[in-house]
Amino acid sequence: MPQISFHLHDYPAALTLFCYLLSCAVIFFTDRFALPARERRRNRPPYGRNQDIANILARLPVIALVFAGFFAISWRPLYAAAGVMSFFIIFTGISRAKFKFIREPLVFSDIALVADVFKYKTIFYATSLNILFWIVAFLYVFGVSALYMYFEPSILPEQGKLFWILLMILVASAPWGLLFYGPVNRPTAALVQQLVRAINVKMNTVRFGTFASVVFHFIIWLGVKREKIVAEISERLRAAVLDLIGHEEAPLIVVWQSESFIDMRHFGVDTIKLPTIDRLRKQAVQWGRLGNVFEGGYTLRTEFAVLSGLVPDDLHVDASYPYLRASHYADVVWPGKLKRAGWQTHFIHPYDRTFFLRHKAMPQLGFDKLTMLDAFDHKPERDGLYVSDATLTARVIAEAEKLPEDESGFFFVASMANHGPWEPGRVGTLTNPVDIYMAILQQSDAALKQLVNRLNKLERPVWLVFYGDHAPLLKSFADPFPDPRTDYFIVPLAKARPAQSGAKAPQDEDPWNLIRSLLRHANLQKDTLQ
Repeated sequence: MPQISFHLHDYPAALTLFCYLLSCAVIFFTDRFALPARERRRNRPPYGRNQDIANILARLPVIALVFAGFFAISWRPLYAAAGVMSFFIIFTGISRAKFKFIREPLVFSDIALVADVFKYKTIFYATSLNILFWIVAFLYVFGVSALYMYFEPSILPEQGKLFWILLMILVASAPWGLLFYGPVNRPTAALVQQLVRAINVKMNTVRFGTFASVVFHFIIWLGVKREKIVAEISERLRAAVLDLIGHEEAPLIVVWQSESFIDMRHFGVDTIKLPTIDRLRKQAVQWGRLGNVFEGGYTLRTEFAVLSGLVPDDLHVDASYPYLRASHYADVVWPGKLKRAGWQTHFIHPYDRTFFLRHKAMPQLGFDKLTMLDAFDHKPERDGLYVSDATLTARVIAEAEKLPEDESGFFFVASMANHGPWEPGRVGTLTNPVDIYMAILQQSDAALKQLVNRLNKLERPVWLVFYGDHAPLLKSFADPFPDPRTDYFIVPLAKARPAQSGAKAPQDEDPWNLIRSLLRHANLQKDTLQ
C-alpha cells in the first residue's frame, strides 16, 4: 500500500484560518484577566445578550489586523498565531498590572506616555524596567521569532513572490493608515461610537478586552468633532472675556497644587503636625474636602479640571489625557480668559517641561510664562528626588515680587516634593514609607508658612488657592484610601484680608469649581455668569 504523507502546510488557507480562529479563542479567554473578577462583575455592561454578540464580532477584525501584521512579515501561520496571542496577552498583562497599581485599566492615551515611562522610571514606579528587563524582552521577541523562522516553513507562493508580499503588507497596514484619513475616519468613528456608547474604560475593557477597547477609544478620539464640543461648552458656560473684570489694585492669584497632599489626620494619624494648614482653615473664606478626578495618580487630570473649569464628562474621550489636544480648549479655560482680560499668567512647575506635554499645552491654555525644572539649580544626588517646596516657595515669592504693581497676576504652581516613591534616604534615617511621607508633608507645611507670610506683605490683594491633586499611592498605609478626597483652601491675603472674619464651616468642592469659587469670593467675576 502506498504511504500517504500529511502536512498541515500542504493546506495553507485552511491552516491560516485555523490559526486565526485559535488565536481568537485564546484572546477571548485571556482578555478577561485584564480586570479582577470582582471588577468585571461591577462593570458588567447592561446592554443585553444581543450586544454581547456584537461585542464579540467587533473584536474579530481587530484581531485579524494584528494577525495579518505578523503574517505579513513572516508568511508563517503558526508564527502569526503565536505573535498575535503574545501581543494581546501582553496588553492584557500591562492592563492588569496598571489596574493593580492605580485601579484603572489601560487606556488609549497611555500609549502616548510609553516614552515617559522609560524616561521617568522613578515617578512611574517603573524602576524594574532595567537592563535585565530589556535582555529578557529582546530574547523573547527575537529568539522565539528566529525559532519559528527556522523551523516553520513559509507558505509564500512560489509564483509572484513580490506581488504577494506587497499585497499582504498593504492588507495589514492600509486599514490603520486609513483611520487618519478624514472621509474614512469620520464614518468609522461614528460607527464605533454607536457600538461603544459610553466612554467607560472599565466597562469597555470588559466588553472588548484591553487592546480592542484601546483601539476603539483611539478611533473615537481621532474622529470626535471637538469644535462642536467646545462650542457647546462655551455656550453653556458663556465663557466670554468680559465675564472677568479687573480690579483697581491689581490682585495676585496664586493657585498651589500640592502633589499627593492629604491631611493624614482624617484617618486617625495624630502624630503629624500641620500648623500652617490649621491656620489656613481658620483664615479661609472657603475650605473643606476636594473631590477626585482620579485617585492616586494622573495629576494632569485634576490639574486640567482646575485650570479649565470643565467637568471630565465634558471632555468626552479627551478626559484621559486632555493635554494631547489642549489647543481645542484654549477659549474656555481660565488662564486664557485671564490673559485676554489683561492679566499676567505664569505656570511654575519644578519638573521636566516635556512631561505630560506641558511645554506645548500650557502656552496653548493661556500661560505667558513657564518656569520649569531647567530654571532651578537642582541636583538629585545633592537635593533629593524632587525640588523641595521650600525652594519652590522662594521662586514663587521672587516672581510675585517682580510683578508690576499695576498688573494683575495669575500664578499656577504645581509642586513635586510630596511625590513618591517614599523610600529610605529621602528624609534622614527614616525607612517606613508612611513616616517618610508624613515628614515630607511637615516640610511642605513649613514652606507653606513662608509663602503665606511673604504674600501677606505684598501691597496688593492676594488670593491663595491650595489643594492636593490626589491621595498618595501609599499602599503600606491603605489601598485604596478609605476616603480619597484631598484638602483645599481659598484664603484672602495681604490687602484682600477682610477686617473681620469668622470661622467658616467646611464645604465639599469639586476641582473644576475651585477657580470659579475663588473669583466669586474675590468679586472678580460678573454676576451674570451662570
